[in-house]
Amino acid sequence: MGAIKDKFGLQAQQTALVVVDVQDRLVPAMNERVCAQLIHHVELLLEGFDALGLPVIATEQYSRGLGATVSQLDAAARQFRIEKTSFSCCGEPDFLAALEKTGAKQILLVGMEAHVCVYQTLLDLLDRGYVVHLVRDAICSRFKSDFETAVCSAAAAGAVITSTEAALFQLVGGATHPGFKAVSQLSKRRTP
Repeated sequence: MGAIKDKFGLQAQQTALVVVDVQDRLVPAMNERVCAQLIHHVELLLEGFDALGLPVIATEQYSRGLGATVSQLDAAARQFRIEKTSFSCCGEPDFLAALEKTGAKQILLVGMEAHVCVYQTLLDLLDRGYVVHLVRDAICSRFKSDFETAVCSAAAAGAVITSTEAALFQLVGGATHPGFKAVSQLSKRRTP
């Protein structure tokens, strides 16, 4: 594959989904509509990853204070649930071990807050040589300006900015893929 496709194209056998800190006590601090969209899109990604048999890692920032991953996203924590106190997931050795175990070279990154834990994780993953696809419609921050800054800075740092639907269809690559029907059904449930 060429350099452009290596960076901008997702290859299912090389991709892991990382769900950052979508937790019970953090969710109420977010804009209700935006956060509902984030949760819905992460649910779609989780269903897609499940249908395709791909790895998922969920993190929880200081769960004693911020609670567990929201119940709607319980599936995110089935394979790996990593407790952390550093903002970057990469500051937690258990996260790095779980990521290594997946064998992934490409990371689909979602969660909150976009400008803190998600962004710092993104920088550390890029620095470690991972290709990071930031799912714009599956991240959020309390303030729109922080969200916009995170997306712009992520792109400038070398991350690929993508959407839920674009990522899912890239993972199947075409209508003959066994997972195409499942992904096609998921795309019909996407919200604007």
